[in-house]
Amino acid sequence: MTTAETALADSLDALVDVARLAGIDAGAARDEGLRVAAALAESVPGAAREWAAVALPAVTDTAAINEAFFAAASRGRRWRQHPTDLLVALSGARHPLAGEYAEALTEIASDAVMLGTAPIWVIANATAASATYLAAATSASTSASTIASAGPSASPSASPSARPGGHGLPPLPPGVGTDAVLRQWGYQPVPRPVGSEPPSGSEPSGIRPGPDPAGAPADSAAPAAEAEAAEPAEPEKSVEELLAELDAMIGLGRVKKEIHRQVALLKVERMRVDAGLKAARMSRHLVFVGNPGTGKTTVARLVGAIYRALGLLPQGQLVEVDRSELVAGYVGQTAMKTAEVCAKAVGGVLFIDEAYALTGDQFAQEAVNTLVKEMEDHREDLVVIVAGYPEPMVRFIAQNPGLASRFTTTIEFDDYTDDELLAILDSIADRSEYELTDAARRRVRHTLEATARTPAFGNGRFVRNLFEHAVGRHAWRLQDAVEPTRDDLRLLTEDDVVEQPDEPPATPPTAAPEAAEDAVQVPVRDDPDGRPGSPPAGSEEDLPMEEPR
Repeated sequence: MTTAETALADSLDALVDVARLAGIDAGAARDEGLRVAAALAESVPGAAREWAAVALPAVTDTAAINEAFFAAASRGRRWRQHPTDLLVALSGARHPLAGEYAEALTEIASDAVMLGTAPIWVIANATAASATYLAAATSASTSASTIASAGPSASPSASPSARPGGHGLPPLPPGVGTDAVLRQWGYQPVPRPVGSEPPSGSEPSGIRPGPDPAGAPADSAAPAAEAEAAEPAEPEKSVEELLAELDAMIGLGRVKKEIHRQVALLKVERMRVDAGLKAARMSRHLVFVGNPGTGKTTVARLVGAIYRALGLLPQGQLVEVDRSELVAGYVGQTAMKTAEVCAKAVGGVLFIDEAYALTGDQFAQEAVNTLVKEMEDHREDLVVIVAGYPEPMVRFIAQNPGLASRFTTTIEFDDYTDDELLAILDSIADRSEYELTDAARRRVRHTLEATARTPAFGNGRFVRNLFEHAVGRHAWRLQDAVEPTRDDLRLLTEDDVVEQPDEPPATPPTAAPEAAEDAVQVPVRDDPDGRPGSPPAGSEEDLPMEEPR
């Protein structure tokens, strides 16, 4: 192993050790650490092979390594800006080991950027992620100190005998399901507000205190109930308000038209029933097809809220999964795993991303068969939306007659135009109180024009990654500023939105004078205006770094 690989392996072992002490499943913690490392090192040249040397030492095939690395990165991207699932659980439970778990994650983040040759903005992103982990644990520690100072009556967990476990708290159950972990600790998931957009993918929901698990003292429910009552419930939105949110989204003309049509059909169906007429029962399950980053997850969340507002679903929550959360490692277990996921989604929407992955083997077939059964058993209070690339989704639906008869409506998500992507970038920057200069916007437009729209193009996530990279370069540019102005801190310049070539390394004293001439230079290509400096083909700006959502 290289030095970087050894360091990452040691950091993962340290994370697992803390997890075991906290009662967390070791495999779940290791998996979480590997996803963090992959997500932070995703754009680092050479990182995939070094990551795989730790994660999959027996695998040598380059294609298999890349597939595993980018799959792990895709499922860990939300943790670049938010605490990990298990850290959320520990922090929400005010576990005394939350701080140690966060520190172990920061070591993994630090080691991840040592894989390959990381550019400056990757290091800045890893630093920001580490700060997020530590802040989550610090918040939990502060809350615990406040409760402890208030006396034994302040919390049901104040007395070590109140709950089983080494720290006066119950051990976390095995597995990686965040909702199950939170409920075991006596917390309930809080759905994300409808229409809010996650930074990358779907990050963990918030938590709020709920009833204590079985075995807690009888009076332990009171503080939890008071805490839940203190949090104001989000008012339910009307169909018109939700449709207005949909219409306010950038682009997606065909999607908006089809959702409006579906709402009209459902409204008329309800009016016919109220009038004593027969209504044709139409399938409410949907197929979303399109390239990554075109808003499929956001629209699915809105669909759930719209169905709830129409009275078709009691809760309208969105449960987002992929193959890994439906398929188990042994025949017979997949059916139970899929049924458990469906049970969580009953009353709302089950969103299956990259659903075409549920083809080609007996485990996938078992999951599909179970899914069809659950859709039939809960046809009045479960809506399933499957999403993925167009052609693979056709094969997915065709594999089972039960799927073909239930998924009768397909909604196509078109790629965004350059103007729409620029508008999305401006919106992302505005929400974070940044602004692109005119020169920066021109440079972004040149980059978009030069980027091929392949099936793997990231669309909205492409510009989100571009923004994250720009923020990292901006931070690096201002790191030594003594008294930066407000505009200095707010404006992203042309240099911030394009990858800058690294300075050539200094020639070693013992090297021959000719050695400097042999230094590898980073090639650049001219942009459409003839100005040099655009990243070369195959650089991180050209690489799609997101999978369909």
